[in-house]
Amino acid sequence: MDTVTENSQHIAIAVDDINCASCVSKVEKKLNALDGVDASVNFATKTASVNFDPELAGSDDFVRAVDSAGYTATLPTEHEGADSHDHMHHSVASPNALKHRLIVSAILTLPLTLISMNSAFQFEYWQWVVLALATPVVFWGGLPFHRSALKAARHGASTMDTLISIGTLAAFFWSLYALLFGDAGEIGMKMTFELVPGKSHSLDQLYFETAAIVTTFLLAGRFFEERAKRRAGDALKALLDLGAKDVSILRDGNETKVPVAELTAGDHFLVRPGEKVATDGVVIEGSSAVDESLITGESIPVEKAEGDRVVGASVNASGRLVVEATRVGSETALAQISRLVEEAQTGKAPVQRLADRISAVFVPVVLVLAVTTLAFWLIEGSGSSFAISAAVSVLIIACPCALGLATPLALLVGTGRGARLGLLIKGPQVLESTRKVDTVLLDKTGTVTTGRMELAGITLVSGTDRAEALRLVGAVEDASEHPIAQTIATGAREEVGELPPVTDFVNREGSGVEGTVEGHRIAVGKPSLVGVGTDGLPAELDSALEAARAEGQTAVLAAWDGEVRAVVAVADTVRPTSARAIEELKELGLEPILLTGDHDSTARAVAGRIGIDEVISEVLPADKVGAVKDQQARGRVVAMVGDGVNDSPALAQADLGLSIGTGSDVAIEASDLTLISGDPLGAVAAIRLSRATLRTIKQNLFFAFLYNVILIPVAMTGLLNPILAGAAMALSSIFVVGNSLRLRAFDVG
Repeated sequence: MDTVTENSQHIAIAVDDINCASCVSKVEKKLNALDGVDASVNFATKTASVNFDPELAGSDDFVRAVDSAGYTATLPTEHEGADSHDHMHHSVASPNALKHRLIVSAILTLPLTLISMNSAFQFEYWQWVVLALATPVVFWGGLPFHRSALKAARHGASTMDTLISIGTLAAFFWSLYALLFGDAGEIGMKMTFELVPGKSHSLDQLYFETAAIVTTFLLAGRFFEERAKRRAGDALKALLDLGAKDVSILRDGNETKVPVAELTAGDHFLVRPGEKVATDGVVIEGSSAVDESLITGESIPVEKAEGDRVVGASVNASGRLVVEATRVGSETALAQISRLVEEAQTGKAPVQRLADRISAVFVPVVLVLAVTTLAFWLIEGSGSSFAISAAVSVLIIACPCALGLATPLALLVGTGRGARLGLLIKGPQVLESTRKVDTVLLDKTGTVTTGRMELAGITLVSGTDRAEALRLVGAVEDASEHPIAQTIATGAREEVGELPPVTDFVNREGSGVEGTVEGHRIAVGKPSLVGVGTDGLPAELDSALEAARAEGQTAVLAAWDGEVRAVVAVADTVRPTSARAIEELKELGLEPILLTGDHDSTARAVAGRIGIDEVISEVLPADKVGAVKDQQARGRVVAMVGDGVNDSPALAQADLGLSIGTGSDVAIEASDLTLISGDPLGAVAAIRLSRATLRTIKQNLFFAFLYNVILIPVAMTGLLNPILAGAAMALSSIFVVGNSLRLRAFDVG
C-alpha cells in the first residue's frame, strides 16, 4: 500500500456479506493491496472505511478488490455521497430474513429432537421422518452459511461459515450414509442421546438432530447478533434523526415552509415554541429558553436572546425566535458530531489488531485440526461415528463469531452512548490513551472558569452611596471597550438601571479611564491613575484590594472629585462543577495541574478554590505546548483540557486531548475527546466512558480467546457432543453482545 496523500478522499463502502473476523481480514488485505489506499473494515457495521488517493485508485477498483476476496461491495449512491451516514446503518443487515429461517427451523427441529433423543418416541420408520424434518433445516435454514462458504471457496478462501457448513453437512451426509448403507436404516432400530458420544458405535448412529440443532442454534446466535448490532447503532441513528425536517423561512416579510435541505446560510427562519431549531444560527429577534439536551447532554434549558448562538436540533421551549442561519448541511454541529462518531465507530482500536491477526489464520488452522481429529480417532480404532462426531464438534465449537464481535460492537455501543451524553470519542485509539494517562493539564480560562468576567463586588469608603457609586463608575466604564470595563458597566446597569452619559472621556492606555459624569470627574483604574500609591489608600479599601487579589480577582480603584472612594472587583467565574470535577479526576488516579497565563497569585487562588495543588502560571499561549512537553519529559502521560485556538497545539501534543465543545472549531479538531456541554465534569465522564469501553472490549476478547482455547481441545478428545458445541458457540456470541450492550446504561453521574 502506498502512503495516502494529504489530498486523499474518503468513502464508506457497505460489505453486507461479511460474517466473521476472518472475512474482515480478507477484505482489508485486498483493499490495502491497492496503491494509495488505506482501508479499515468494521465487522459490527459491515462497512469498509476507505481513504484513498483519487489519482491512484477509485470506486471500481474497490468493488473489484472486494469481489476478488469473495464478497460484495455496495457503493454509496450519488444522493447519499461518499461519506453518507446512511451506509453505516444500511450495512447492518435486517434480521427479518434470519428470523423467518430461525422460526421455521425451530418448528421443524423440535419434533426431530424429541424423536431422536428419546427412544419412547421412535416408531417404525422414524428415521425417515427425521430425515424429512432435518433436510429443510440443514439446506434451507442453513443456506446463508452454505452460500457464504461456497462463495469463499470459489476464491480459494475459508471463513467462519466454512466451518459451520462443513460441520453441519458432514453430520447430515454421514447420517444419510448410515441410514442408506448401514445399520441405522433397520426397521425398529432404537437410538438414545448420549452426552459424550460412545466409541463402540459404527453405522448405527444418526446425527440428523445434530445438524438441525446446530443450524438452529447458529441461526439464533446470528439473529441476536444482527438485532443487537442494530440496537448498538441506535444511538447514532437517533442522533442523525434529531434534526428538523421542515423550516419556516422569512423572505420579504413572508413566511414560507420549505424542507431543511433548501435552507442556505444567511436565511432568516422562524422557530416557534415546541419546534426544533432547523440549523446552527444566531438569534436576531426574540428570547426563549432552548433545550439543548439532545446535543449537549445537559438537561437544563439555556436562555437565549438576541446575539446568542443556537444549535440545530435543539428545541425551543417557550418564546418565539427569529434566527439567522450560519451553518447548514454538513457544516452544522449535528453533522460534525455524527461524522466524528461514525469515524470512531468504523476505526480499529490497537487491541483489535491481535484479534485480526489471529482471525486471518484461525479458520485454516481449525480445518487442519478437524481433519487431524478425524484421522486420529479412525486410526485409533474408536469407530467412524465417534471420529465424525469429534471432528464436527471441532468445526462447530471453533467458529470465531465472538472474536469478531468483541471489539467493534463494544466500540459501536460506547461511542454511540457517548454521543447521546455530549461526549465525542474521536477514534478507537483514544481508548488506550485514557488507560495510560496519569496527569491532566487544565487550561483555566473557559475550562475551569466560564471565560466570562462578572462584577464580583464593590467596596466603598464610609459615607459613599452604593447606587451612586455604581452609576458614576459604570457610566465612565461604559464608554470603554476594554473587557473589564464592559464587565463593570454591565454589572452596574443590572443593579441600578440605565447609566448617565459621560463627557470628556479619556482612555489612559494601560492605566484606566477618565471622564465627567453629572458634573463629577471620574477616574477608574490603577493606583497611579487615581493619584495615590497602595500605601496611601484608606484602610478599608486597602484590605479590599488585598482580599480581591487573594481571591484571584481583578480589582480597580475609583475616584471622583479628587478622592478615592471605591474598589471594584471583577472575576472570571469558576464553573460550579469544577471543584467536583477535580475531586473525581483524583479519584480516577489522575493528578490535575492548572495551566494559565494569569499572574501566579491569581492562578493559585483559583486552584485553591477547586482543589488543585500544582499550578503552572504566567504561560504565554505559544508556550502551552512546551508545558505539555515538559510534563511528558518527566515521564508523565498527559491529558490536556482546553477550549481556545491557542490551546490547539497543546491538545495535539498531549497524549490525550480533551476540548471543551463550547470552544473553537480548531481546538475541537485537534482534540481526541470533545465535551460538547462545556462542563469540566464531562472530562471525567469521557475518561470513564472510554475506560469502560476499553474494559468491555478486553472482557470480550478474553472470553472469546478463553472459550476457544479451552473448548477446542475438549472437542478434539471427543468429549463434547456436537449439539452442545453448537449451543456453546451461539451462547459465546450472545455473551459478547450482551456484555457490550451494558454500555448503553452508562451515565455521567
